[in-house]
Amino acid sequence: MNALPSLSLAVVGADYPNKRGPARRFEIALCHPGEPVELVPEPKNPADPRAIAVYSCRGVQMGYVSAERCGRIGALIRQGRDVQAIFQETARYGAVIRVAFDGEKPRLPPPARPVPPENAEFWPDEEWPDV
Repeated sequence: MNALPSLSLAVVGADYPNKRGPARRFEIALCHPGEPVELVPEPKNPADPRAIAVYSCRGVQMGYVSAERCGRIGALIRQGRDVQAIFQETARYGAVIRVAFDGEKPRLPPPARPVPPENAEFWPDEEWPDV
């Protein structure tokens, strides 16, 4: 069995309500990079039987692994492969998690370089004119 590389995966569906408990976006806002998250297959999900729900370390659903990745991740879980995940960061669409396989511990990737402002030479005046 070949070790698979770690992956960063999108967690989508953050704008949908949970049946009970806090809202998904609220729960995502409470998460810190490196916290463990749980991946739970939902074979009886009416929208997609391959769906993989993502739960925070507090047991609150944050969303789902994106449809493009849930088939492969679900297959690995069903095969009994060790799949571990941690919270990586919030995102416009929900969140990003980091997943590692076969006994490897997920590690956060190095932070992205900050994007410089479009007009880095422009600095507003510090003094405001009297009105």
